[in-house]
Amino acid sequence: MALQDAILAALSNGESSGYDMAKAFDVTVANFWTASPQQLYRELDKMETAGLIEARMIQQLKRPNKRLFSLTDHGRATLRGFTIRAPKPTAIRDELLVQVESMDLADAASITVNVQNKLKASETKLKRYERTRSHLLDGRSERAYLAEADHLGPYLTLTRGITFEQENIRWCEFVLATLEDRTGAS
Repeated sequence: MALQDAILAALSNGESSGYDMAKAFDVTVANFWTASPQQLYRELDKMETAGLIEARMIQQLKRPNKRLFSLTDHGRATLRGFTIRAPKPTAIRDELLVQVESMDLADAASITVNVQNKLKASETKLKRYERTRSHLLDGRSERAYLAEADHLGPYLTLTRGITFEQENIRWCEFVLATLEDRTGAS
């Protein structure tokens, strides 16, 4: 998958500025794709040049003018082609896993700190994702939301992000307990 595909998917929910898209990537899309604001803006420019998206300028008084991006017919067709294609198998690429894989018990103190940091980061992300879920549900049950919502994708991917962070937390707690049992340190 390319950043282009993630942007097309984000714009399938409606028009967005680059700034708002960067915020959305940080909150919702980040559970399955990461991109810096600079990468995002570069890709938006390329996509506009390629005719996948179009921008309209919004004049603002006390702020810089902003561009609102939306999908073109070509962009919708490209997204559709991506959507129906069989996805490539995913693989975990995680530096912390390489550190844990190669650790010696003499490295346990450093690994413990790294796992504790991962645990805190996952707990923070999980809380943010749960707030986003609460906002999407807006007082409805999950069943009601899924039966009524116009766009199911953001919720479905958000639930994947939630379960991913829950699993990260369980794994970090398991590693920390194992290292504490082996070394007596916490």
